[in-house]
Amino acid sequence: MRRLRALLLLAVLLAALPAWAVEPDEMLKDPALEARARALSQYLRCLVCQNQSIDDSAAPLARDLRVLVRERLAAGDSDRQVLDFLVQRYGSFVLLKPPLGYQTYVLWFGPFVVLGLGIAALWWLGLHRRRDTVEPLSAEEKRHLDALLAAHGEPGDKAT
Repeated sequence: MRRLRALLLLAVLLAALPAWAVEPDEMLKDPALEARARALSQYLRCLVCQNQSIDDSAAPLARDLRVLVRERLAAGDSDRQVLDFLVQRYGSFVLLKPPLGYQTYVLWFGPFVVLGLGIAALWWLGLHRRRDTVEPLSAEEKRHLDALLAAHGEPGDKAT
């Protein structure tokens, strides 16, 4: 029984590890260049999946980007040159954390604007609900209500 538990625990732990999509034929022979390629791949967005890095994505375009990164590194480009090349080619959307700039204001500040608008709408609705109070009954309405209650009895009365 202990062995079964240990095997189940091992299976769960292995399933929790990230599943990298880098295939052996993509890897560079130089471990230092491969490490740089893997580090860069963590900062680049899969343009198909959009919420995964190219290192985690199995999409064909992500594979092409991984190969392109490795080709540029093997050609002698620095990490900054590789990133600049990809941004020039695909735009800053290719970066998982795009820099703050006039083109990315919506990405950085959009959620706060939407949150602020939601809070303002809730405040406005609450303000208008307080204004919509019920006016007191007029003297004629009170007499009419009293006549109805007298004719049919009070709501708490059990006389029928």
